Amino acid sequence: MTERPPVRERGATTVADRVVAKISAQAAREALGGVPEGGHRPHASVVVHRDAARISISLELDYPTDIGRRCGAVRGRVRRQVEHLVGMEVHEVTVHVERLHSARTAPSARKGRLA
Repeated sequence: MTERPPVRERGATTVADRVVAKISAQAAREALGGVPEGGHRPHASVVVHRDAARISISLELDYPTDIGRRCGAVRGRVRRQVEHLVGMEVHEVTVHVERLHSARTAPSARKGRLA
């Protein structure tokens, strides 16, 4: 009886960039605990080269908030989820804060002029 080659030598699995981007965006939403009122869900773009990814996340946050802490939580969660679910090394996670949402500037609060 012949011995079977190790799993890595029997074939390859390719995960599309868009799948990694969806996993990244979902992980960002989970790290934030939701989307600010009137805001948009996080969006991710990914560049995959061989078995490594560079991920860029665009998101919106409530104001006031600890921007550094929240962005750090997003970076960590995205990295862990992609490495765990896809088995891909993550070289970089860049977070772009596109907008801050204040309770004072929410649609319901925009009735009068703000100082």
